Amino acid sequence: MKFGTIEWGGREHVAVLTHDNGGVLLPSELGDLVTIISGGAPTLEAVRNAVSRSEATPFALDNVRVLSPIRRFRRDVLCTGWNYWDHFYESEGKREGQDVPKPDAPTFFTKAPDVVIGPTDDIAFDAAVSAKWDYEAEIALVIGKTGRSIPREQALEHVFGYCLANDISQRDLQRRHGGQWFKGKSIDATMPLGPWIALRDTVDLSQVTLELDLNGRRMQQASVSKMAFDVAQLVSELSFGMTLHPGDLLLTGTPSGIGNARTPPIFLQDGDEVIVRASGLGELRNRMRHVPLSSYTN
Repeated sequence: MKFGTIEWGGREHVAVLTHDNGGVLLPSELGDLVTIISGGAPTLEAVRNAVSRSEATPFALDNVRVLSPIRRFRRDVLCTGWNYWDHFYESEGKREGQDVPKPDAPTFFTKAPDVVIGPTDDIAFDAAVSAKWDYEAEIALVIGKTGRSIPREQALEHVFGYCLANDISQRDLQRRHGGQWFKGKSIDATMPLGPWIALRDTVDLSQVTLELDLNGRRMQQASVSKMAFDVAQLVSELSFGMTLHPGDLLLTGTPSGIGNARTPPIFLQDGDEVIVRASGLGELRNRMRHVPLSSYTN
């Protein structure tokens, strides 16, 4: 059972994927997916009952549009940098004077929530905004239970589930704004998310392989077990003195193979197709499409 949000009949619906080709819609009275996550075990039991009832409305994937599973954010998207050491080392000397020592603890930053798009939506691209558009395949986790200063041994109890993200980055904007990453990670409509959230207990991340293809060429491939800091440590460290809430999204970092670290560098262009996939979590399949992001709107 995987959770997500679909567009069907001109409306958004929270849905559960029960097999490869489709699933069932959840009753609207259960609320959106953030509300369901916040409800904890009792709401999950209500979901299971709804799925098992014969009157639950079925859907076929061929007849719906799969949206980003999380549609409502109470804060920025939370992110982890340099969480695969091969990625940290591949960029040494290529950070334009902004190299730092190898970190002893997780590196956290945020992205504005307007970056989020669906698993098959076009990624907004405007060469006037940046000349260095890069890709980053990542596992994303969704917080399922409120907690602050969560002990490592209890951290996984606060994880609802996992999905995929592509942390599209603008490398020149990262450098332009003092080396901090927020601006170079927050361009509108540039982060595919989804396609479905797999419950934590159904995924063994140590057995998951994360991949990214660009126009049919394999650019990234790594075992998630190679994370520098595992999920339990990420949740524990991030929550130290800081409350995490149900529905919060945390990206867990990308492995080596990014475009900026290659010789010569490879940057995304209008029309490029980028596919992120991971065993048990499905795939994101998106194309770069020109959008006048640099034009004034109000």
